[in-house]
Amino acid sequence: MELFVKDFDLKNTVTCGQIFRFEELDDESFDIILPDRVINIKQDGSKIVVKSNKEDNLEEVIKTYFDLNYDYKSIYDKVIKIDNNTKEIVDFSKGLKMINEPIIETCISFILSSNNRVPQIKKSLDYISNKYGEKVLFNNKEYYLFPDIKSLSKASLNDLRECKVGFRDKYLYNFIDKVNNNEFDFNIIKDMNSDDALKYLMSLNGVGEKVASCILLFGYHRFDVFPIDTWVKKYMRDEYNIEGINNIKKYVYDKYKELSGIVIQYMFNYKRNK
Repeated sequence: MELFVKDFDLKNTVTCGQIFRFEELDDESFDIILPDRVINIKQDGSKIVVKSNKEDNLEEVIKTYFDLNYDYKSIYDKVIKIDNNTKEIVDFSKGLKMINEPIIETCISFILSSNNRVPQIKKSLDYISNKYGEKVLFNNKEYYLFPDIKSLSKASLNDLRECKVGFRDKYLYNFIDKVNNNEFDFNIIKDMNSDDALKYLMSLNGVGEKVASCILLFGYHRFDVFPIDTWVKKYMRDEYNIEGINNIKKYVYDKYKELSGIVIQYMFNYKRNK
């Protein structure tokens, strides 16, 4: 399938820390494991070429997953209008979209992210998927879809430990158990304000403010919530002489309000890749 796109940067979108289960190939295309299929996607200017083991409603799936129908240009314009000094990071990050990743996978991914490196997060997610997910054959290779909560409920604490998740095994086990027993409900988060949603997520063992912020930003498109990582700290120190997580959060939110999460992604992308 070929699809013409506007203001889309595939590489920046895939590699900016939103998702973990992808592989960049020698031809600069990406194999990405979606909830119900595997895709290979390559960008050539304003065109993307997508192949998949499952062609059903592929265009709709791609547009939804990569948020291609959302008006990001209006965000660019608003951010620059608020502070013209951001023009460089906005121009550098144009085309970076916020991926629509399923909530369960988003939660588990970022619970695993606590004090962890990206290669190990990916490895743990792959172990979990290989053990409990559905096998898919694509381009003569085996892939495993991320399992649903019912499949994950079969995992014992020891099973999760064998998936190389480290000290996070008990946090994952507790999370899966609460969701499976309806003690934690993702649907009600949609009706909460962001402060209440943060507190609700932080009621889960192993979910601190940074992990909860990642879940809300990447899983729920709550752009008024945002994590502060090392690259953002460096950017704010170098460009604005502002240090400390609370000071950075206050400055960014006071200035950008409901666009703060997008601006933070631009800062992260610019400082890491420029």
